[in-house]
Order: sequence, then C-alpha cells, then structure tokens
Amino acid sequence: MIDPAFWSGRRVLLTGHSGFKGAWLALWLARLGARVHGIALPPETPAGSESGAFLTLAPTLASSDWIDLADRAQLRARVADIAPEIVFHLAAQALVRQSYRDPVGTFATNVQGTAHVLEATIGAEAVVVVTSDKVYANDDSGQAFVETDRLGGKDPYSASKAACEILVASWRAAHPATPLATARAGNVIGGGDVSADRLLPDLARALRAGEPLRLRNPEATRPWQHVIEPLAGYLALAQHLATGGTTPALNFGPSIDGVWSVRQVVELALAAAGRGQWQQDGEPGPVEAAKLALNPERAARVLGWRPRLSVVEAVQWTMAWEQAAPAARPALAQQQISAYEERLAA
Repeated sequence: MIDPAFWSGRRVLLTGHSGFKGAWLALWLARLGARVHGIALPPETPAGSESGAFLTLAPTLASSDWIDLADRAQLRARVADIAPEIVFHLAAQALVRQSYRDPVGTFATNVQGTAHVLEATIGAEAVVVVTSDKVYANDDSGQAFVETDRLGGKDPYSASKAACEILVASWRAAHPATPLATARAGNVIGGGDVSADRLLPDLARALRAGEPLRLRNPEATRPWQHVIEPLAGYLALAQHLATGGTTPALNFGPSIDGVWSVRQVVELALAAAGRGQWQQDGEPGPVEAAKLALNPERAARVLGWRPRLSVVEAVQWTMAWEQAAPAARPALAQQQISAYEERLAA
C-alpha cells in the first residue's frame, strides 16, 4: 500500500509538522527517503506536559519554517521556493473547546488558511487536506458516516472543518489539473500528543500530578485509532492521487469494534499504567456529540487501507511511550512504525 520507491527523493510540503500527527508523518516520510519541508507555527507544550512529538522525535527535515498560514504572501513565497511535488496539509486549530473560546480564529485558520495553502500549491502532483471525522451533520444516532453523508457541525471546530470540505470541493472543480482530496480521520491517540483537552494527554498530566482524571462525558463514544493508522492512509492516498487515481474524500477510522466509550479507553489506559483513577467532572463543558463512528469501506476499496491495530493495541502502544524514558522515545517511535510496516506487508 505504501511504496518506498515512490517516496524516495520526493519533495514533500507538510504543513503542521510541529504538531502531533505532523511530527509522526514527518518521521515516517523521512524513513521513506522523502525530502520533507515543514511549515507550521512553533510547537507548544501545555503546563504539566512533557515534550511533544515534534521536540521528542526531531525528524530530519529538509527545511522547517515558522509561518502563520494567515500570512498569504510569505506562505506563497516559501512554497514557491520549495516547489513541492506532494502536499500534506495538516496545520489547523484542532480542538473543540478552543474553538468555542476563539471561533473567529478557528475559522480563519481552518478555512482561510487552507485557501492560502491551496492557492500556493496549484500544480502539485497531489494535495491531501486533512479535515476530521467531525465534518458530518451528527444527529447522535450512532450511525457510521460514509463520505457522501451530509456535512455540518454544531460547534465552531466541526463547522470550520465542514466549511473546509466545501472549500476543497470547490477548489477541485476550479483547478482540475491539481489532484486534490480530503482525509477524514477518527480520534487518534499515540505517543507525543500533549494537546490540551485531549483524553490521553489529559490522563498523562493527571498521572504526573497525582490527581484523578476528570471526565466530562465518560459514556461518549468515538472511533479510536493509533496515529500511525490514518497516516498510512494519508500516504496511500497521496500515492493514489499522484499516479492518476481520483477520489474526493476518504474516511480513515476503525470499523464498529473500534468505537469505544471514553470511560473504556481511560480504564484500559489506567490498567496499562498500573495506577491512577478517574472521576466524573461536575462541569460538562460545551456541547459535544455523544456518539461518533466512521465507515471506512471506501478507503478499503480505493486504497486497500484497513485498520491493523485494535483499540487495545493502540492504547498499549500509547502508554508504552508514556512509560518509556524520554531518551528512549525516538527509538520506540521507529520501532512502532517498523512493526506497523510489517503488518502492512503481511
């Protein structure tokens, strides 16, 4: 599904390389021999967190530039210098609760910022825009969404990502010579995620502080997967587009057996850690969907992509990172990618 010969020597633009997913994708691309050029904002480490994936993995990049996607002129000039063949657009404001605090900034980054990236990358061999599993108009029925389901979003983050999907669709129609698709991934976990208001990073901070993890909606269900899973899909999707394939959008998430409640995932992680506890938070916070699931069958048909890790394994791989010494984590990340590549080849 992933061809190292395709990636060897390729000029790749990766926006958001300083983030959780971006750092892992940069590392994997470097393993494949690609020349990775990153554009992002500097990484942030919330209080109580250890170093995130970017600072820990420190992948070998051809270049790394701190550029705000709002700066249209600077972005266009730098992308022109890079002349990327393949583009992965991951840079985003990716947190639901932050979108309530700053809805205007969320739309500016996720919609206008994407427009600036698309404008700067016209003519690339393939452009993959990463959106979210939350782009669908969710009625909390628990149905597994397919790519043709209606888009929507009640919270500013979800709405901004749905708007990004509409932007990409219109851009594809206006610029048919640039192969372009969106990738909608389920909830990802893995080593090096330090973002605020995310489940396992919040758990890690609670464990270090010796405090119980406070859960707002413990029975909410999500399609959980290790970060490596959708990244494999992104790589395969880019190859597909660059070699003449077409598809407007693909879901990357587990089938129904990977849809677990927040409580189940936390209890599994606590068992792996051998300590800690959780308690119900008396403040439920902003409204979020109670149920969410994706149907990944199109990705299986188009790319041959399917999940290779169970939720149990995904949590175990994540907690192995948390329990490893910081100096051992780069090697552990390489080992996990290598183990995953073996499953792809099986």
